[in-house]
Amino acid sequence: MSAQRQMHLLAYLKTGPTANHMGGWRHPESELSDLLDPARYEHIARVLEAACFDGLFFADGLGLHDIYKGGFGVRLEKGGQISFLDPMMVLPLMARATRHIGIGTTLSTTFHQPYNVARMLGSLDILSGGRVAWNVVTSTRNEEARNFGMEALPPRELRYDMADEFVEACFALWDCWGEDALMLDKQGGRLVDASKVRYANYEGRWHRTKGPLTIPRSPQGRPVIMQAGSSDRGRQFAARWAELIFCPQHTKEDMQAFYGDVRARMERLGRNPEETAIMPQVTIMLGETESIAAERAEFLESLVDPELVLAASSSALGVDLAAYTGDVPLEQARGTQGMQGTMDRVASVAKSKNLSLLEAARRGERDLIIGTPDSVADQLEDLFVSRACDGFVVSPAVYPGMFEQFGRSVVPILQRRGLFRTEYRGRTLRENIRASRGLAS
Repeated sequence: MSAQRQMHLLAYLKTGPTANHMGGWRHPESELSDLLDPARYEHIARVLEAACFDGLFFADGLGLHDIYKGGFGVRLEKGGQISFLDPMMVLPLMARATRHIGIGTTLSTTFHQPYNVARMLGSLDILSGGRVAWNVVTSTRNEEARNFGMEALPPRELRYDMADEFVEACFALWDCWGEDALMLDKQGGRLVDASKVRYANYEGRWHRTKGPLTIPRSPQGRPVIMQAGSSDRGRQFAARWAELIFCPQHTKEDMQAFYGDVRARMERLGRNPEETAIMPQVTIMLGETESIAAERAEFLESLVDPELVLAASSSALGVDLAAYTGDVPLEQARGTQGMQGTMDRVASVAKSKNLSLLEAARRGERDLIIGTPDSVADQLEDLFVSRACDGFVVSPAVYPGMFEQFGRSVVPILQRRGLFRTEYRGRTLRENIRASRGLAS
């Protein structure tokens, strides 16, 4: 391991009761009374910044999940992943409560326009001092499409073709203002040097925008780009654009295969693979001893409602598992919906446990990294040093306690081992990411 390379940590959040683990919201220590309170989000931002996390980001969706049994009842009543607030309204609060940590949100290229996205994210990057990340998604469910006047999602390949243009258009808009265009010269009577502002004049097949933006250039120039595509086309999109890649691989071997594949794609595109951090998602359960940690994990699993598992798996795969009989291949039954990462994960579980795809999909496997702070640090170190990843997207089992425990007990161990930063070294999110990778700003 290079002495300069250090681990990245990114927190996975939702503006709702749970983040991925479907039993977490029912845990006695999970806080629910402040779900709609700004203080909830300010607090977790401070906790994560105190632990020197690279950043935090919100997963988000633009509709209530209604694939399972043709309705949203199970997901709402039993506590599935729900966004009760628009993350774009929450992030400014978190930025105001902190100074260093990166803040990110998920925005779909299928349902927005480049000008609006570029303007929103550019504004937030200015107000946060250059700490914004954009998790670029193409969306995965038809109920979202119907909320925007569409009958169904476009085909997957087309969605990514449109997303390429969308990001190209945003980059063109973010480059409209020169770094020193804003003069604010009272004596000379010049507010802006107009010669340093230009039109974007972007024209593609699906997106076009003239520009320029009405807002000046932000501290980063553009947000840090995140992406989580696992299909062949999604990986190619990530290799072209992403600086942070969020991957859902199931085993160390799967992680290493994904890692090598994406880095090879980047090289073929002429990008330096070291410029992108690849991070699998982990959910951690800590205990004072291994047996205590195992008991806590077992208790947490007992809180998961089996029907909610089916509903969640249905949404992620794009197939109603209450009605699916296996008469046609699962891949075919999905149509244009579902996440390829979930499909890959189901296939991995099926292979490792000798199950059919349908059996694995209905189980809804939830991986936990379980142990004492030292043994959890050992497991994270092994994956990092073996080049299975560059860090981790940490998802809370119990909110906010897991993040608080992790920051107090695991992070100091990683820091003592030289695996993780002890302070922020950059001014912006991008500078902090590059510093951990041993790259110049």
